[in-house]
Amino acid sequence: MLSATTPIVLLQHDGLTNLSGKTGLAMLRYRPGPIVAVVDPSQPTGSLEAITGIRRTVPVVSNLRAALPFGPEAAVVGLAPSGGRLPDGLRADLEAALAAGLNLASGLHTRLGSDPQLAALLRPGQWIWDLRQEPAGLAVAAGRAAALGGERFLAVGTDMAVGKMSACLELTAAARRQGIDARFVATGQAGILISGGGVPLDAVRLDFAAGAVEAAVLTAAAGAGDDTLLFVEGQGSLCHPGSSASLPLIRGSQPTGFLLVHRAGQTALTNHPALALPPLRQLIDTIEQLAALGRTGTAPAPRVRAVALNTARLGEAEASSACAAIGSETGLTCADPVRSLAAADRLLEALRADEGIRTPGWRHHKPLP
Repeated sequence: MLSATTPIVLLQHDGLTNLSGKTGLAMLRYRPGPIVAVVDPSQPTGSLEAITGIRRTVPVVSNLRAALPFGPEAAVVGLAPSGGRLPDGLRADLEAALAAGLNLASGLHTRLGSDPQLAALLRPGQWIWDLRQEPAGLAVAAGRAAALGGERFLAVGTDMAVGKMSACLELTAAARRQGIDARFVATGQAGILISGGGVPLDAVRLDFAAGAVEAAVLTAAAGAGDDTLLFVEGQGSLCHPGSSASLPLIRGSQPTGFLLVHRAGQTALTNHPALALPPLRQLIDTIEQLAALGRTGTAPAPRVRAVALNTARLGEAEASSACAAIGSETGLTCADPVRSLAAADRLLEALRADEGIRTPGWRHHKPLP
């Protein structure tokens, strides 16, 4: 419902400086269409680049009414709070947006369109898009994506919010710069808002989750050739006790390869510091062994082919050292695709290699039959 050319205002309340605002921050980095203003009462006079490091010139204002002179046509909730519930401080600006004639788009679990107070403010032709809804007509997955030509790369993370979507978008862009037909399959709210399509995986009943991924992959691959690359956005983590997304993504996308995404220096789950992350080599083995099950066709079992390292908290020298260390530990090409175009190109090259790039000292355990 949200056109790529629609001028939008991001409702980023208290989310410009932390991961609760990751949806809006991702849109600021990757949405090609116009973002005319950002609302964040905690940062009413700051520079967007100074606050976030994102090189995009967008005014930051304290409330929705202050954004109206910039000409938005839709207000987008840029927050992804735990549980996806509507933050209390957001309601006044939602009501102000509707009263001003703007449309609303939201990826919260709280359905804004079902809110009586908000629905009462709608005028003819005005809409509220709650994108976190289960698509109609879903079926149980049947491994149909395995019959597709080209390659399908699924991003898998060591934790939540480590940069799986960003890595996929950067690699999609890198492939397109080389003239390759590359397509991004969104599976979360930010990816859908940026790309205009996909499936909100965490809104789908578990029985149909793999089928929803399968349907999204088949849709994205329509008209694809043998050289087409699909980058499937990952969700959650096999390491996280609250995440159930990894298996439906593996089953539904039937990937030909994996991109492991990790944050430099992280040794435990962000929201569960008592839960240590396993060694990356152990996690790689687990991913590959799981992917060897539940497959259709005769293609070789998919391997983890490269590591995208989130080095946002490091300086240039530290980032380079961290990538080298992870590369040595795993025997795989490791780079931060967000940090430079050259890094994205290196990861793309590694992903496209038939078996990934592994050093002789790295020993892979035999996958499950």
